[in-house]
Amino acid sequence: MSRLAISNIAWPPDQRRPALALLAELGVGGLEVAPGLLFPGEVDPFAPSEAVLRATLGEVEAHGLTFVSMQSLHFAAPDAALFGEPEARRRFADTIARAIDLAARLGLPNLVVGSPRNRVVPEDMPAATARRIALDVFRALGDQAATRGCRLALEPNPRDYGTNFLNLTSEVRDFVREADHPAVALNFDIGALSLNGEAEADAALFASARDLVSHVHLSRPHLAAVEAEDGSVGRALAMLDEAGWRSWVSIEMRAAAPDPLAAVRHAISSCLSRMGAPSHAR
Repeated sequence: MSRLAISNIAWPPDQRRPALALLAELGVGGLEVAPGLLFPGEVDPFAPSEAVLRATLGEVEAHGLTFVSMQSLHFAAPDAALFGEPEARRRFADTIARAIDLAARLGLPNLVVGSPRNRVVPEDMPAATARRIALDVFRALGDQAATRGCRLALEPNPRDYGTNFLNLTSEVRDFVREADHPAVALNFDIGALSLNGEAEADAALFASARDLVSHVHLSRPHLAAVEAEDGSVGRALAMLDEAGWRSWVSIEMRAAAPDPLAAVRHAISSCLSRMGAPSHAR
């Protein structure tokens, strides 16, 4: 059975304490984090003070949670561009390098590289040139991640999210194979499968990329509230169970109005029921 986690983008920062208490109540063991939401009071959320970091670690550990992944790596870095001019490309890499440093401080093993608008290939750039640039950048970043004990998980971002590079899960799979780096992996995203029309082939895609997958996002298109009753989510949970996936599966959903924590409770309870684990929801 997979291990269930959830991303902190599912609640606003001022509801962190009740959210963590809810996760502990329901028996969730993993927490994925967006630094901008984890350290909202810090001038630079990727470089929190040691006091704030220790207090946050203590709070998370007190609720029986483990940091399992990081996302939103290019928060507040709109001028960073993988395929931009040299300075913009440097900012793209430096921003991820700073996220790697924070991951090491948190003891966090996985960083999801999404950032669709930061990886748009210009119309006049040949595809071969873009691929060479991306391979060079991610191999170098993979070296940095490996020295800090973590991995970069490249995420397929559908065209609906505003990018034209590595849209399909199959494209990310092939890119990661070509990168051939132990610290460059694939984030298997269920919402992306749905938007890309790949959901019906989820089992075959997962099998073909199993050795490259470091993390799974249990999501719906446009980060709508997750519920296992949704066909793609329920099918994905069954597929992962049949495939024998025993690592983390992270619920990824935006804070749902009007009551984010009620939506979190429903998402967790419905997923746990499909995963064959007891839910402690009241």
